[in-house]
Amino acid sequence: MSVSQVASRYAKSLLDLAIEQGKTEVVKGDMANFKEALKSRDLYLLLKSPIIYPTKKISALKAVFEGKLDSLTMSFFELTIRKGREPLLVDIADEFNLQYNEHFNIALVKVTSATALDQTTTDQILSKVKELIGTDKTIQLDTHIDAAIIGGFIIQFGDNLYDSSVVYQLAKLKQSFSHNS
Repeated sequence: MSVSQVASRYAKSLLDLAIEQGKTEVVKGDMANFKEALKSRDLYLLLKSPIIYPTKKISALKAVFEGKLDSLTMSFFELTIRKGREPLLVDIADEFNLQYNEHFNIALVKVTSATALDQTTTDQILSKVKELIGTDKTIQLDTHIDAAIIGGFIIQFGDNLYDSSVVYQLAKLKQSFSHNS
């Protein structure tokens, strides 16, 4: 079984349990906190290490997250570690978020722009994206600023990418000149 299949099954089990217990928002927050904590190289390496015993990993997680995670999430992490699947916890957290969004009909839209977008532009982007994906989904906008794109913006949702950045336009222009030469 592939890594993504295993991560998907574990994430689905956690989501189903969270729905059953009415803790979906809590567990979603816990997963976000967990992903944020994994930016610590030490914690990441601890979980990935095949040398460290599972009991030590569980103790370390309890020490780091004591009082910060719901008992359901902590129990899930313990089970995952006891089953030897702790290297997949990052993938499981990502997959949980994807399945959560799918279950609650949320479309995640990432917008990258050279400068901060004003409300009018944001509303226009939301309106256009709603047209493309359907009005039955709730759109969650994730904005990023990247001065390297010079101007314009890049919109990503699902498998779609709309690039109207100045950098992309310049690259297209350069490519057309090189083909015409």
